[in-house]
Amino acid sequence: MHSNVHFDQYRSFYVNIKTTTMGEGKNISPMMRTEVILEHLKNYDSISTQKIARKVNVPGITICRELSKLEEKGLLIRTRNGIMKSSTTENLFTYDDKINQHREEKDHICQIAAGFIVPGDVIFIDCGSTLSLLVSYIRKIESLTVITNSLPIASELINYNNIKLILIGGEVDNERKAIYGYSAMNNITQYHANKAFIGADGISLSYGVTSHSEQSASLTFKMMENSDEVFLLCDSSKIEKSSFIKFAPLSMIDYVITDQKVDHMLIFKYGEYDVNLICKGKITDISDETHIHDNIY
Repeated sequence: MHSNVHFDQYRSFYVNIKTTTMGEGKNISPMMRTEVILEHLKNYDSISTQKIARKVNVPGITICRELSKLEEKGLLIRTRNGIMKSSTTENLFTYDDKINQHREEKDHICQIAAGFIVPGDVIFIDCGSTLSLLVSYIRKIESLTVITNSLPIASELINYNNIKLILIGGEVDNERKAIYGYSAMNNITQYHANKAFIGADGISLSYGVTSHSEQSASLTFKMMENSDEVFLLCDSSKIEKSSFIKFAPLSMIDYVITDQKVDHMLIFKYGEYDVNLICKGKITDISDETHIHDNIY
C-alpha cells in the first residue's frame, strides 16, 4: 500500500472551461476573460494581444498581466505580438477531441502496459484517451477483474465473459465520457486492486503528478490510494510538464510507461526517485494477445 497522502494538500486553482460567446466592448470578469481566451485557442492556434484586449474590453497592460499568469499555469504560450496554443490547452477539451492525438504513441504505450497484466489480476483503469486503447490488448486475459469509471472502456469489455467488469457509480460527464462526483469517490474506496493504470496531464520531478481537472484528479488519486502498484500511462509530451492542479507526489508512482521519444536521460533521473520510466519493450502478438518481454528501463 502507498503512504496516506491527503489529496486536499495538493489542490490548486481550477479553471472551468465552457463555451462562451461574447461581443466586443462588453465588460466581463477576469474568470470570463480567461474562458473567452481559452475558448478561442480551442478553435484557433493563435491570437494577437491587441485583438484579445478588444474582445474582452480591457486595457493592454491589464491583458498582458493576465496572459502572463495564464502562461505560468501552462495554459498558453506568449509570443512577441500575442499568444499561441500550448500542449496543456489541447488537453482541456473533450475525449472526442483527444482520442486521435498521438495515436501511434498511445498504442505503443498500451501494448507495453498490457504486458504487466496477468490472469487473476484486479485492476483499476482510469478514464482517458490513452487508457481506452488498453482494452484492445487485455480483453482475452483470463479471470481478470477491471474496475473503471470510463464509459468507453466499460462498453468495450462488457461482452467478454472472462472479464469481471465493475463500473464505478456516480455522475456522468458527457464530454469526457466518464463518471465522477462524490458517489464515485466513495464507490472506489470499497475496492482494492493490485494494480492501477492511470492517466495525467503532466508529471515532473519538481511537481509530481498534475492535472487540469480537479474532479479527474481526485478520482485518479483514489485509485492510486487503493492499489498496490501504480502505472502512469502518458506520451512523452506530458513528461517534465506540469498542469495547474498538483494532486500526487512521485512517491505514489511505481511505473511511468511512455513512448520512445522521451529524453533517455530522464530514465535515470526518475530512477533516483524510485520511479521506473519505461519507454520500450519487446512486443510479441500471439493469437490477438499481446505479451511484453524484456522491458528496458
